[in-house]
Amino acid sequence: MAGKLKKLVDIRRKELRQAAFEVLQREGLAGATLEKVAAHAGASKGIVLHYFRSKQELFEQAMREANANLRDAVAENLKQARTPYERLIAIVDTNFDPRFFQPSVAHAWLSLCAEVPREAQLARIQAVIHARMHSNLLSALRELMPVEEARQTALLISALIDGLWLRLGLDAGAITRPQAIALMHDVIDQRIEGRRSAATPT
Repeated sequence: MAGKLKKLVDIRRKELRQAAFEVLQREGLAGATLEKVAAHAGASKGIVLHYFRSKQELFEQAMREANANLRDAVAENLKQARTPYERLIAIVDTNFDPRFFQPSVAHAWLSLCAEVPREAQLARIQAVIHARMHSNLLSALRELMPVEEARQTALLISALIDGLWLRLGLDAGAITRPQAIALMHDVIDQRIEGRRSAATPT
């Protein structure tokens, strides 16, 4: 009975996190309220506060939920990669997956990132996200180039990904997914030069 109740609680919390992120996409953090999340989820404000102690906690959890979806998609695509270069491309391309690389999602991301300097918990979440990205990139790049160069290249790639997401969030028509991927592939190929073929099995 306890296990069934916990499962129901987990499902309800997940539904509310998803509703919060969808409201965040539409309203931004300043315009997002517990009442709007409740209405979007078909619940009452009291129900939302039953599962989350505050608006801050709810939107922190919504940020975790959104990034967990991206993390899982990256992990799934990495399973299909056979070479360091393919792993690198899998990481990059998943960050521009059409499920995630949308103006509304970029708006929500920017809204949350704007609060990072003032909210320690959001800063910690963002630090974990950046650390995971760096680790994933470095695991592929260190097989293609010297370690220090791999670190610098991982930093460059992650910064470019953030920059393209920023551009999309500021102007929905500024960058398309194919354009973003083409730019990233061009930078990657320039950085690894002729090392790709050396890392590809025959």
